[in-house]
Amino acid sequence: MSTAVNSHVTEPVRVGLGTHRLTYLPDGYVQLHPRAWFPDSPGAFWEGHRGRLDDEGFLRASVGALLVEYEDRAMLFDTGFGPARIPADHTIAPLGRIEGGGLPDAFAAAGIAWDAVDTVAFTHLHDDHVGWAGDERLRGARFVASAAEWRGAHRRPAGQPVAVRDGQEVFPGVTALATPGHTPGHLSYVIRGEPDGPAAVVVGDVLHSALQLADLTWRAASDLDPAEAVRSRRKVVAELSRPGTIGFAGHFSGAVFGRLSASDDRLRWDPLD
Repeated sequence: MSTAVNSHVTEPVRVGLGTHRLTYLPDGYVQLHPRAWFPDSPGAFWEGHRGRLDDEGFLRASVGALLVEYEDRAMLFDTGFGPARIPADHTIAPLGRIEGGGLPDAFAAAGIAWDAVDTVAFTHLHDDHVGWAGDERLRGARFVASAAEWRGAHRRPAGQPVAVRDGQEVFPGVTALATPGHTPGHLSYVIRGEPDGPAAVVVGDVLHSALQLADLTWRAASDLDPAEAVRSRRKVVAELSRPGTIGFAGHFSGAVFGRLSASDDRLRWDPLD
Protein backbone atom coordinates (compact mmCIF):
# COMPACT_ATOMS: atom_id res chain seq x y z
CA MET A 1 0.00 0.00 0.00
CA SER A 2 1.18 3.50 -0.80
CA THR A 3 1.34 5.56 2.37
CA ALA A 4 2.52 8.84 0.88
CA VAL A 5 0.03 11.56 1.82
CA ASN A 6 0.38 13.23 -1.59
CA SER A 7 -0.18 10.06 -3.64
CA HIS A 8 -3.12 7.83 -4.48
CA VAL A 9 -3.36 4.29 -3.15
CA THR A 10 -1.87 1.90 -5.70
CA GLU A 11 -2.24 -1.60 -4.22
CA PRO A 12 -5.15 -3.62 -2.76
CA VAL A 13 -5.69 -3.06 0.97
CA ARG A 14 -7.59 -5.53 3.19
CA VAL A 15 -9.41 -4.85 6.45
CA GLY A 16 -11.38 -7.29 8.61
CA LEU A 17 -14.73 -6.34 10.07
CA GLY A 18 -16.20 -9.24 12.05
CA THR A 19 -17.89 -11.59 9.59
CA HIS A 20 -16.99 -9.36 6.63
CA ARG A 21 -13.73 -8.75 4.81
CA LEU A 22 -13.16 -5.42 3.03
CA THR A 23 -10.63 -4.97 0.22
CA TYR A 24 -9.86 -1.75 -1.60
CA LEU A 25 -9.25 -2.40 -5.30
CA PRO A 26 -7.43 0.57 -6.89
CA ASP A 27 -8.26 1.60 -10.45
CA GLY A 28 -6.32 4.86 -10.83
CA TYR A 29 -6.47 8.47 -9.73
CA VAL A 30 -7.76 11.95 -10.46
CA GLN A 31 -5.94 15.21 -9.84
CA LEU A 32 -7.93 17.89 -8.01
CA HIS A 33 -6.87 21.54 -8.19
CA PRO A 34 -7.12 22.44 -4.49
CA ARG A 35 -8.39 26.02 -4.74
CA ALA A 36 -10.67 25.31 -7.70
CA TRP A 37 -12.04 22.05 -6.30
CA PHE A 38 -12.66 23.63 -2.88
CA PRO A 39 -13.51 27.22 -3.94
CA ASP A 40 -14.40 28.30 -0.39
CA SER A 41 -11.01 27.29 1.00
CA PRO A 42 -8.46 30.06 1.70
CA GLY A 43 -5.20 30.18 -0.20
CA ALA A 44 -3.27 30.37 3.06
CA PHE A 45 -4.59 26.94 4.01
CA TRP A 46 -3.00 25.35 0.95
CA GLU A 47 0.22 27.28 1.43
CA GLY A 48 0.45 25.50 4.78
CA HIS A 49 -0.26 22.11 3.23
CA ARG A 50 2.03 22.06 0.20
CA GLY A 51 3.37 18.72 1.34
CA ARG A 52 -0.05 17.19 0.74
CA LEU A 53 0.01 18.10 -2.95
CA ASP A 54 1.71 16.23 -5.78
CA ASP A 55 4.63 17.59 -7.79
CA GLU A 56 2.23 19.50 -10.06
CA GLY A 57 0.38 21.18 -7.18
CA PHE A 58 -2.72 18.96 -7.25
CA LEU A 59 -4.43 16.84 -4.65
CA ARG A 60 -3.98 13.28 -5.91
CA ALA A 61 -7.32 11.53 -5.25
CA SER A 62 -7.55 7.75 -5.29
CA VAL A 63 -10.09 6.11 -7.61
CA GLY A 64 -11.22 2.51 -7.26
CA ALA A 65 -13.76 0.09 -5.83
CA LEU A 66 -14.39 -1.53 -2.47
CA LEU A 67 -14.89 -5.30 -2.40
CA VAL A 68 -16.89 -6.75 0.51
CA GLU A 69 -16.85 -10.50 1.13
CA TYR A 70 -19.34 -12.25 3.39
CA GLU A 71 -19.44 -16.05 3.67
CA ASP A 72 -19.49 -17.26 0.05
CA ARG A 73 -20.77 -13.96 -1.39
CA ALA A 74 -19.09 -10.78 -2.63
CA MET A 75 -20.17 -7.27 -3.54
CA LEU A 76 -18.56 -4.11 -4.88
CA PHE A 77 -19.02 -0.47 -3.99
CA ASP A 78 -18.56 1.53 -7.20
CA THR A 79 -16.44 0.37 -10.14
CA GLY A 80 -13.71 2.96 -10.68
CA PHE A 81 -13.08 5.07 -13.78
CA GLY A 82 -12.59 2.29 -16.29
CA PRO A 83 -9.96 1.63 -18.97
CA ALA A 84 -9.36 5.25 -19.95
CA ARG A 85 -6.96 8.12 -19.47
CA ILE A 86 -7.90 11.75 -19.92
CA PRO A 87 -5.24 14.50 -19.99
CA ALA A 88 -5.72 17.65 -17.95
CA ASP A 89 -6.57 19.81 -20.95
CA HIS A 90 -9.56 17.58 -21.74
CA THR A 91 -11.15 17.66 -18.27
CA ILE A 92 -13.09 20.36 -16.45
CA ALA A 93 -11.18 23.30 -14.97
CA PRO A 94 -10.99 22.06 -11.32
CA LEU A 95 -9.40 18.77 -12.46
CA GLY A 96 -6.07 17.67 -13.82
CA ARG A 97 -5.46 14.20 -15.25
CA ILE A 98 -7.81 11.28 -14.75
CA GLU A 99 -6.37 7.80 -15.13
CA GLY A 100 -8.11 4.45 -14.77
CA GLY A 101 -7.57 0.92 -15.92
CA GLY A 102 -6.08 -0.75 -12.86
CA LEU A 103 -9.12 -2.63 -11.58
CA PRO A 104 -8.51 -5.95 -13.41
CA ASP A 105 -4.98 -6.14 -11.99
CA ALA A 106 -6.33 -5.30 -8.53
CA PHE A 107 -8.89 -8.12 -8.79
CA ALA A 108 -6.11 -10.51 -9.78
CA ALA A 109 -3.78 -9.34 -6.98
CA ALA A 110 -6.57 -9.81 -4.45
CA GLY A 111 -7.29 -13.31 -5.78
CA ILE A 112 -10.92 -12.51 -6.56
CA ALA A 113 -12.86 -13.44 -9.71
CA TRP A 114 -15.19 -10.85 -11.23
CA ASP A 115 -18.02 -13.35 -11.47
CA ALA A 116 -17.91 -13.84 -7.70
CA VAL A 117 -19.56 -10.41 -7.35
CA ASP A 118 -23.36 -10.67 -7.08
CA THR A 119 -24.11 -7.05 -6.09
CA VAL A 120 -22.65 -3.69 -7.12
CA ALA A 121 -23.76 -0.77 -4.96
CA PHE A 122 -23.10 2.73 -6.24
CA THR A 123 -22.61 5.78 -4.08
CA HIS A 124 -23.54 7.81 -7.17
CA LEU A 125 -23.19 7.60 -10.93
CA HIS A 126 -20.37 9.99 -11.82
CA ASP A 127 -17.88 8.69 -14.39
CA ASP A 128 -15.15 7.87 -11.87
CA HIS A 129 -17.54 5.50 -10.05
CA VAL A 130 -19.18 3.63 -12.93
CA GLY A 131 -16.26 3.04 -15.29
CA TRP A 132 -16.33 -0.78 -15.24
CA ALA A 133 -20.08 -1.15 -14.68
CA GLY A 134 -20.67 -2.17 -18.28
CA ASP A 135 -18.03 -4.90 -18.24
CA GLU A 136 -19.43 -8.27 -19.32
CA ARG A 137 -17.71 -9.95 -16.39
CA LEU A 138 -20.21 -8.21 -14.08
CA ARG A 139 -23.29 -9.11 -16.12
CA GLY A 140 -24.56 -11.52 -13.48
CA ALA A 141 -24.61 -8.91 -10.72
CA ARG A 142 -27.48 -6.76 -9.54
CA PHE A 143 -26.68 -3.04 -9.58
CA VAL A 144 -28.12 -0.82 -6.85
CA ALA A 145 -28.32 2.96 -6.48
CA SER A 146 -30.95 5.41 -5.32
CA ALA A 147 -33.96 6.09 -7.54
CA ALA A 148 -32.78 9.69 -7.99
CA GLU A 149 -29.44 8.48 -9.35
CA TRP A 150 -31.01 6.06 -11.81
CA ARG A 151 -33.31 8.82 -13.12
CA GLY A 152 -30.29 10.92 -14.07
CA ALA A 153 -28.06 8.08 -15.29
CA HIS A 154 -26.44 8.41 -18.70
CA ARG A 155 -24.47 5.16 -18.48
CA ARG A 156 -26.15 1.82 -17.81
CA PRO A 157 -24.61 -1.19 -16.06
CA ALA A 158 -24.12 -4.66 -17.50
CA GLY A 159 -26.77 -6.16 -15.21
CA GLN A 160 -30.17 -5.20 -13.85
CA PRO A 161 -30.45 -1.76 -12.14
CA VAL A 162 -32.31 -1.76 -8.81
CA ALA A 163 -33.45 1.35 -6.90
CA VAL A 164 -32.83 1.36 -3.14
CA ARG A 165 -33.90 3.75 -0.40
CA ASP A 166 -32.42 5.15 2.79
CA GLY A 167 -32.07 2.45 5.46
CA GLN A 168 -32.54 -0.47 3.07
CA GLU A 169 -30.26 -3.49 3.37
CA VAL A 170 -28.57 -4.08 0.01
CA PHE A 171 -26.32 -7.01 1.00
CA PRO A 172 -26.03 -8.94 4.29
CA GLY A 173 -24.93 -6.41 6.91
CA VAL A 174 -24.83 -3.49 4.43
CA THR A 175 -27.37 -0.65 4.72
CA ALA A 176 -27.88 2.41 2.51
CA LEU A 177 -27.49 5.85 4.10
CA ALA A 178 -28.97 8.82 2.22
CA THR A 179 -26.36 11.58 1.85
CA PRO A 180 -27.57 13.87 -0.96
CA GLY A 181 -25.91 17.08 -2.04
CA HIS A 182 -22.97 16.03 -4.17
CA THR A 183 -25.65 14.51 -6.39
CA PRO A 184 -29.41 14.42 -5.71
CA GLY A 185 -29.42 10.72 -4.86
CA HIS A 186 -25.95 10.19 -3.40
CA LEU A 187 -25.76 7.27 -0.97
CA SER A 188 -23.21 6.38 1.65
CA TYR A 189 -23.39 2.92 3.24
CA VAL A 190 -22.94 1.38 6.67
CA ILE A 191 -21.38 -2.08 6.93
CA ARG A 192 -21.84 -3.98 10.17
CA GLY A 193 -19.97 -7.26 10.41
CA GLU A 194 -21.93 -8.41 13.48
CA PRO A 195 -25.24 -7.10 14.89
CA ASP A 196 -23.64 -5.38 17.87
CA GLY A 197 -20.12 -5.18 16.47
CA PRO A 198 -18.11 -2.33 14.99
CA ALA A 199 -19.23 -0.69 11.77
CA ALA A 200 -17.59 0.71 8.66
CA VAL A 201 -18.94 3.74 6.81
CA VAL A 202 -18.52 4.00 3.04
CA VAL A 203 -18.16 7.77 2.65
CA GLY A 204 -18.44 8.14 -1.13
CA ASP A 205 -18.08 11.69 -2.42
CA VAL A 206 -19.39 13.29 0.74
CA LEU A 207 -15.67 13.92 1.33
CA HIS A 208 -12.93 14.03 -1.32
CA SER A 209 -9.89 14.63 0.91
CA ALA A 210 -8.99 14.29 4.56
CA LEU A 211 -8.04 17.97 4.39
CA GLN A 212 -11.71 18.82 3.83
CA LEU A 213 -12.23 17.91 7.49
CA ALA A 214 -10.66 21.29 8.32
CA ASP A 215 -13.98 22.93 7.46
CA LEU A 216 -17.08 20.90 6.62
CA THR A 217 -18.68 23.93 4.96
CA TRP A 218 -16.18 23.86 2.09
CA ARG A 219 -18.11 22.77 -0.96
CA ALA A 220 -16.63 20.65 -3.71
CA ALA A 221 -16.79 22.12 -7.21
CA SER A 222 -19.16 19.40 -8.40
CA ASP A 223 -21.57 19.51 -5.43
CA LEU A 224 -24.99 20.14 -7.01
CA ASP A 225 -26.56 21.34 -3.75
CA PRO A 226 -23.81 22.75 -1.53
CA ALA A 227 -26.05 23.32 1.51
CA GLU A 228 -27.37 19.76 1.35
CA ALA A 229 -23.82 18.49 0.90
CA VAL A 230 -22.78 20.22 4.13
CA ARG A 231 -25.63 18.52 5.99
CA SER A 232 -24.56 15.18 4.55
CA ARG A 233 -20.94 15.74 5.57
CA ARG A 234 -22.05 16.40 9.12
CA LYS A 235 -24.25 13.31 9.02
CA VAL A 236 -21.36 11.12 7.88
CA VAL A 237 -18.99 12.66 10.43
CA ALA A 238 -21.53 11.79 13.14
CA GLU A 239 -21.56 8.18 11.91
CA LEU A 240 -17.78 8.05 11.77
CA SER A 241 -17.60 9.42 15.31
CA ARG A 242 -19.40 6.41 16.80
CA PRO A 243 -17.08 4.30 18.98
CA GLY A 244 -15.24 1.59 17.09
CA THR A 245 -16.31 2.82 13.66
CA ILE A 246 -13.92 2.81 10.73
CA GLY A 247 -14.31 4.72 7.50
CA PHE A 248 -13.70 3.96 3.86
CA ALA A 249 -13.07 7.18 1.94
CA GLY A 250 -12.32 6.05 -1.59
CA HIS A 251 -10.86 9.34 -2.85
CA PHE A 252 -8.47 9.99 0.03
CA SER A 253 -4.75 10.16 -0.72
CA GLY A 254 -2.42 7.80 1.11
CA ALA A 255 -4.98 5.91 3.20
CA VAL A 256 -8.55 5.11 2.15
CA PHE A 257 -9.26 3.28 5.43
CA GLY A 258 -9.13 5.24 8.67
CA ARG A 259 -10.79 6.40 11.85
CA LEU A 260 -12.06 9.86 12.70
CA SER A 261 -10.67 11.54 15.80
CA ALA A 262 -11.01 15.01 17.25
CA SER A 263 -8.70 17.21 19.31
CA ASP A 264 -8.99 20.91 20.07
CA ASP A 265 -12.27 20.87 18.11
CA ARG A 266 -10.41 19.75 15.00
CA LEU A 267 -11.27 16.60 13.08
CA ARG A 268 -8.49 14.30 11.94
CA TRP A 269 -8.34 11.20 9.72
CA ASP A 270 -6.15 8.58 11.35
CA PRO A 271 -5.09 5.87 8.86
CA LEU A 272 -5.58 2.30 9.95
CA ASP A 273 -2.34 0.47 10.75
